[in-house]
Amino acid sequence: MERFDAIVVGAGPAGSTTAYRLARAGSNVLLLDRARFPRDKPCGGGLTIRAVRQMPVPPDPVVEHVVDRMGFRLDYRSRFERGGREPLILMTQRRRLDHYLVEQAAAAGATVRDGVKVADVTVGERAVRVAVDGAPVEAAALVAADGANGTTRRALDLGGEYVLGVALEGNAARGVVGDRYDGLAEFELGTIPGGYGWIFPKGDHVNVGVGGNESEGPALRAALRRMCEAYGVDPDAATETRGYRLPMRTAATTLVRGNAAVIGDAAGLVDPFSGDGMYEAFYSAMLVADAILAGDLASYAPAVERRIGPLTSAGWGAKRAFERFPRTTFALARLPVTFNVVEKLLRGEIGHPGAARGLEKGAIRLIEAVSRVA
Repeated sequence: MERFDAIVVGAGPAGSTTAYRLARAGSNVLLLDRARFPRDKPCGGGLTIRAVRQMPVPPDPVVEHVVDRMGFRLDYRSRFERGGREPLILMTQRRRLDHYLVEQAAAAGATVRDGVKVADVTVGERAVRVAVDGAPVEAAALVAADGANGTTRRALDLGGEYVLGVALEGNAARGVVGDRYDGLAEFELGTIPGGYGWIFPKGDHVNVGVGGNESEGPALRAALRRMCEAYGVDPDAATETRGYRLPMRTAATTLVRGNAAVIGDAAGLVDPFSGDGMYEAFYSAMLVADAILAGDLASYAPAVERRIGPLTSAGWGAKRAFERFPRTTFALARLPVTFNVVEKLLRGEIGHPGAARGLEKGAIRLIEAVSRVA
């Protein structure tokens, strides 16, 4: 039977980064995925600078566009635009990003096996055992990074108790929209309960999407069409339209059980307001790798609460405020001092809105007050 120090199931950003960090530290790591890479995955494909700061490798080879301006509009009417002092979001595609990270994990020394089936997951007192295409493999620790629908985390009775969001996106060729979105990410607020619409520029296309509460699923196709029409994108020219679910953890979500842990989307580590999970994927990968290397996997769960929890709480607050009082919250959000906080968050200069100071903290407290009323 093959034996490893750690097995990571799921080679998305969270899983590949975990394998990379462990391998670089000298651990014998096995990284598994049922898909063959490169493979595509629905996602807006935006890397905030905050997320990039948690990456152990530079994303430069797969960056297609750099965003330094953001446009915000409420219910297809009032709009404002803000520019950052420096880049705010790096745009990529998951097909390219995920393949790149898998390659980096392999180069660091991880054993990578894609296109394999993982089954028969069992957890013992000192080891975890799985069957990889029917062959037993054992390790001292196992990390489930196979998403909200993953079979591994379910077999381990980890994750779960999510609040689900839903999203629908499509791509429109640059020839259809021209260059008017160069350097600009657009956000349409107040039209979809619990979410928003977006336009993200990429290399040869723009990504157009809408997302919101799970109950909004049946209305998303019409919402996407309206989003396209409002922003000058021919809805019939949008291709590769696809939907997906966004898992958001609750206090009942289980992150660790014995010598197994769950990270990234599989742990419901998705921001409740933005729907972005890239920062949380990279951060949880670092936290779980540190816990495994320290021989104290149980420390991973409280580390998530301490390091990611405040940002998640702020996301829930912003979500409630925009859903219940969109006009008031939008008015507060358009204050220049509020965008200063947003910029610092996107760039990772502060860990959560509550870390703001001075006038910036005052603006955040007003939004928090609206959230409490909501």
